[in-house]
Amino acid sequence: MPRRFSGFEPGARGDFCNDRYGTEQMTSSFGRLSLHTWTIDTTPLGEALEVIKAAGYDAAELRRKDFYRCYADGMTNDQVIDLIKASGVKVAVLGVEYGWLFAQDKEESGRLFNDFRASCENAVAIGCPQLMSAPGPYEGSLKDAVGYLRRGADIAAEYGLDLSIEFNSQHPNLNSVETLLDLVKTADKRNVGLLLDAYHLARSGRPGRGFEEVPAEDLMHFQFSDLSPNPVTGVKRPMDRLMPGEGVIEWDRLFQLLHEKNYTGHMSFEAPNPEIWERDPVEVCREGVELTHQLMKHAVPEFRA
Repeated sequence: MPRRFSGFEPGARGDFCNDRYGTEQMTSSFGRLSLHTWTIDTTPLGEALEVIKAAGYDAAELRRKDFYRCYADGMTNDQVIDLIKASGVKVAVLGVEYGWLFAQDKEESGRLFNDFRASCENAVAIGCPQLMSAPGPYEGSLKDAVGYLRRGADIAAEYGLDLSIEFNSQHPNLNSVETLLDLVKTADKRNVGLLLDAYHLARSGRPGRGFEEVPAEDLMHFQFSDLSPNPVTGVKRPMDRLMPGEGVIEWDRLFQLLHEKNYTGHMSFEAPNPEIWERDPVEVCREGVELTHQLMKHAVPEFRA
């Protein structure tokens, strides 16, 4: 089934314009950068949004955890929404709480889907057109995950939202391009697409042009950081990611393939690493933009920041 990114009308991916909900939608352009808040994990949300704006990112990628931390600080959900909107930072993607794809316990599954719906409401409130999810802490059969994915997609569709799904190279089940493609194709939902991450692509044996078989129409979101030649092992959510150009990622081949596929979604810089968290977040964010633009210009000479 041809995919219709997104439920927001009209729309392609890139800049923002108003949609039928009064929220904002993205239009097409290659090389738009967003900053994933895990990259500056120890920075409070309000400060993080200021840093993202000052560093020159086109948008932010926020997590459910960003909301939880604000709640823990005594803020209401409405206050968190107001904080985000007042910052002037556009939100390209909002992460939901992970686990719903494989949770077998009925009570836990119900809780996660209720929280999924809360994230949908927040996404609409902040003008964000897309949700994302990784596999999370649970494991199970991909056959069961198809049913859960369809349920999540239907909930997202109620709010006019797209839903991108990420594979994690360290997950027992959803850990490769092949398994992710199979899951998304089998679910067959028009508002569901693939989220690929340069780090997990390389760790799963798919460096550089290793995602050539992914149809352009199925690629909804892209995340990136560099990979150490000696990555940490035995960790479900690795936090050893490097600044772009500091590791073994084949950036020329990767960015060239994204350009050939006419990918116009945001590219989200996601580099969780305790050593990076110790640095000045302004310096980290600005360096992320500068290094990425250098790599893009080398790979795609016609690219203009």
